[in-house]
Amino acid sequence: MSRSAWTGYAAITLAVWFNIPYAVLAVIFDYPAILRRSALDVLARFEAGGAALLLSWYAFALAALALLPLAVSMAITRQRLAARPALAIGAAIAGALAGVTQAIGLLRWVFAVPRLAHEAAKGDPAAAAAAAQAFDMLNAYGGVAVGEHLGQLLTALFVGQVALLQRADSYRRTAVAGFATAAMLTLGTGEGLAMALEQNGGIFSLATIAGFLGLTLWLIASGISLIRRA
Repeated sequence: MSRSAWTGYAAITLAVWFNIPYAVLAVIFDYPAILRRSALDVLARFEAGGAALLLSWYAFALAALALLPLAVSMAITRQRLAARPALAIGAAIAGALAGVTQAIGLLRWVFAVPRLAHEAAKGDPAAAAAAAQAFDMLNAYGGVAVGEHLGQLLTALFVGQVALLQRADSYRRTAVAGFATAAMLTLGTGEGLAMALEQNGGIFSLATIAGFLGLTLWLIASGISLIRRA
C-alpha cells in the first residue's frame, strides 16, 4: 500500500478516534458543560468517575498526540517540498505542535486532577478549598491557555496551511472545507479571551464546536482524497 493510502486511512481513523473518548466523556462526565460549574463540583464528579473516566481522558490525550505524525505525513510530500517547501514544512510543524499542546492540556486530567480530587474528597474544608483553588489555576493555564487556546490556534494554522496545499493540488472542495474549519477554530479561541475579560464567551464556544465538527469532516474528506489518489 502506498504512503498516500496509509495517510488517508490514518486521517479517517483519527477523525473517528478522537470523537469516541469525547462522546464517552460527554455521557459519563457531562463534558464540556461541566467545566462551567464550580471547581468542587467538577472534582467531586471526577472522583466518582473512577478508572473509566481517567482512561477516557488518557485516550483523548493519545488521540491528540496522534496528530503529530499524521500532520507531518499529510503536509509533506516530495512534490510539495520541491514546489512549496516553506508552506509544507510550516504545516507539518504547526500540526505537530498542535498535537503536543492539546495533549499537554488533556493530560492534566490524568496526572494532576486525580490528586486534587482525592484531596477535595477527604472532608477537610481547608483541603477542599485549597484543591479547588489549585484546580482553577491548573484549568486556566493548562486547559484554557495551553490546550484550548494555543492548541486550537495551532490546529487552525495546520488545517489552513494544508488547505492551501490542497488547493494548489486541485483538491478545491477539500480545501474549502479546510478553510472553513480553520476559520471556525480560530474564532473559537476567543472564548478563552472572553473568560479572561470576564465576558460571556458563548458564541465562541459554538464556533469551537463547529470547528471540531468541521475538523472531523475535513479529515475524512482529506483521507478519502488521499486514498483515491493512491
